[in-house]
Amino acid sequence: MRRAYVIGAGLAGLAAAERLSARGVAVTVFEATPKAGGRCRSFRDERLGRVIDNGNHLILSGNRAVLDYADRIGGGHLLDIGRAAYPFLDLATGRGWTVAPGRGPLGALSNGARPPDLGAGAMLADLARLVAAGPARSVTGAVGGSPAFPTFWDPMTRAVLNEPPDTASAALLRAALLRSFARGAGAAAPVFAPEGLGTALVDPALALLARRGVEMRMRHAAEALQGDDRLRTLRIAGGEIAMGEGEAAILALPARQAGGLVPHLPVPRAGLSILNAHFRTGDTELPPLLALVHADAQWLFRRGDVVSVTVSAFEASALAELPRDAALARLWGDVRRAAAAFGPPLPEAMPPARLLRERAATFDQTARGARGRSGPATPWPNLFLAGDHTATGLPATIEGAVRSGLAAADMALSRGV
Repeated sequence: MRRAYVIGAGLAGLAAAERLSARGVAVTVFEATPKAGGRCRSFRDERLGRVIDNGNHLILSGNRAVLDYADRIGGGHLLDIGRAAYPFLDLATGRGWTVAPGRGPLGALSNGARPPDLGAGAMLADLARLVAAGPARSVTGAVGGSPAFPTFWDPMTRAVLNEPPDTASAALLRAALLRSFARGAGAAAPVFAPEGLGTALVDPALALLARRGVEMRMRHAAEALQGDDRLRTLRIAGGEIAMGEGEAAILALPARQAGGLVPHLPVPRAGLSILNAHFRTGDTELPPLLALVHADAQWLFRRGDVVSVTVSAFEASALAELPRDAALARLWGDVRRAAAAFGPPLPEAMPPARLLRERAATFDQTARGARGRSGPATPWPNLFLAGDHTATGLPATIEGAVRSGLAAADMALSRGV
């Protein structure tokens, strides 16, 4: 293969471009927006006066595709691996606990790896039901009767799958846990990006690709793909590119956009929104990561003097019908109550804040939606599909996005087209 066109400069597209350019392929990347990074982008927010990420993403130490990609592009030193310990706080009772798996595969059954008041036998029974769950089973259908459901399985499901447990795919949750917590502390530690995910995973990639001569064309949206027995023409930003012999294209776009460009391409439906609120609180004693139970916010992230909270499956939350100011006020209340559990209380007056809603933040990760994913191959032998919505075996995660880009690039290289 002598040339490749990558459509989409999110992490899937960047990973594909890095792999192809490393093998000597001439690569051009088209991106519809002014900036690369997709859902993993950092920017300076003038209201906060700080750099924030456009979404709160959790990388784990077991996510080898992401960590290896970061090392290859020169961004690995901008990631910090924390301790495999996840503090929880129940805002209804004020009770706190920490889930910390031990070493090795049996570490997931250690005392520290379980929610409070859950014995090893009950946890093992939960895991057995999750492992045995068929592809049509929801998380509630698998472990809904567990005493750990409200304090562990519910917040874990919403965070990992962006779906309420009543509809979320048990198979996808199982896949995520088998690659992290089930392997013990070595694979379950959180990975932090102190200067932002874009700084660690996007900016170094752009610099590396530039050194390799990869052409980045921003504000160049794909308008149509045309072909017969193979992809013949790319229509990009009003211009046309004829696909020659030895040339391939990788479509690294969200599922809905990809499905709209390729006839009869099976892609999952769009999933739910994620609401992120960012508060410049000043210094607090809050941990860098905190799970909240019986709260509007589900997960809290602290980076420097900015505290960010996440409401996954926003449409199914109590905030969905509230005006923006009211939703932001409720989330600030959660942050204040959480902070008071760890140190001095925060003032009642809200500090500079930003509320961001990411619509269709993931693909449909219900039991039904998870079965509608495609692999990297498409009906056209010189067009390949990438994105976390493809059949990576993982939920919609940064790890899944990187894996999908590598899979698409490797298939293109193997075919030579």
